[in-house]
Amino acid sequence: MKAIKSAFIAMAAVGLCAGCFGRERTTAKQEEDAMAVVQGNNEFAVQLYAKLRATEGNLFFSPYSISTALAMTYAGARGQTESQMATVLHFPTSAGQAPGETVLDPAQFHSAFGSIIKDLNQRAEKADFQLSVANALWGQKGYEFLRDFLQLVRARYGGRLTELDFVRATEAARKTINTWVEKKTNNKIKELIKPGVLDAMTRLVLTNAIYFKGNWARQFKEDQTRPEPFTLLSGEKVDVPMMNQTAEFGYMEAEDFQALELPYVDNELSMIILLPRQIDALPEFERTLKPENLSQWLDKVHRREVVVSVPKFKMTSQFSLASVLKSMGMTDAFSATAADFSGITGGRDLFISAVIHKAYVDVNEEGTEAAAATAVTMKLTSVGPSQPPVFRADHPFLFLIRDNQSGSILFIGRVMNPKA
Repeated sequence: MKAIKSAFIAMAAVGLCAGCFGRERTTAKQEEDAMAVVQGNNEFAVQLYAKLRATEGNLFFSPYSISTALAMTYAGARGQTESQMATVLHFPTSAGQAPGETVLDPAQFHSAFGSIIKDLNQRAEKADFQLSVANALWGQKGYEFLRDFLQLVRARYGGRLTELDFVRATEAARKTINTWVEKKTNNKIKELIKPGVLDAMTRLVLTNAIYFKGNWARQFKEDQTRPEPFTLLSGEKVDVPMMNQTAEFGYMEAEDFQALELPYVDNELSMIILLPRQIDALPEFERTLKPENLSQWLDKVHRREVVVSVPKFKMTSQFSLASVLKSMGMTDAFSATAADFSGITGGRDLFISAVIHKAYVDVNEEGTEAAAATAVTMKLTSVGPSQPPVFRADHPFLFLIRDNQSGSILFIGRVMNPKA
């Protein structure tokens, strides 16, 4: 396997024939289920971006990580809590408003979600890039969790339960969880859970960590990188290291923006950069970012020679998502009086106290390193032209990293100032 040097931090004679046909049909059904989950996750990704874009400055997060952590939590949701979560997260189940024609029962949904995670991890084992998705449960020592819930999360999400003592050793428990996150993200996500988030009322923490590191399929040459001006929304200019090359890439253009696809080694994952033509047009362009528009844009991407200039950049973002998710309609899950997670313990004694997310990305000449982690904490209730086009990303732009095989959006963000 090629060494990766760069950095970027979620199934009788007649019987034989019938069996073959049955396996084909089962595989087709599994693929259909997985695509329904991907479609729903991407719907949520774009809608969450629409909420978070009000944040000033650079922005980066992993909607896949957030969806995965909440999918494990959703496994224990019941009643209106379950339906609100399914609707907001766009899970294609009968409990919510399914985004497409495919409607899955709970077992089918979690099986499909788990198959996507398994596929990503298995493909990464054979590829020339690093990609891993890891999940874990952290429960109060001696607290009773339903066996069916624990078995489902372990079987479908690979999330094993580790008992900690939040009551008598809260700080030790916090450090244990943070150490796991650091390890699973190659030390890129540190201090995911800050002091004060956990306390003696905490009973369960569900965590997801995703890590990606890969080289560009066509790397930029360091001797072609030079300081050049990047114009901010305010009109101010800052000098940033701009990477340059001319080669064949996936490209499309419209009247008001350009799109560039930069594939990673093996072409299984790509970075998509969406660049408004006008220097100050990113806020307006962000309002047009809808799932159906994104799908149409990506369908129009085709390979051609492009003169490319893209800045090197590195950023870390962190969010507390409780208020955002509540504003999207997921209210009961955060209410000590209304939450119903009886599928976790058998009683209505838990509610979500916090959803914390942190993400890191580093883009340079060789490639990209990206990492993200999400924690859901639960507490006790009461108790073209002839000349090659020029793609010059010298002003604010939006970007995402997607799995080309499934279509899953793994990371999404924007660059307002590469030096910030």
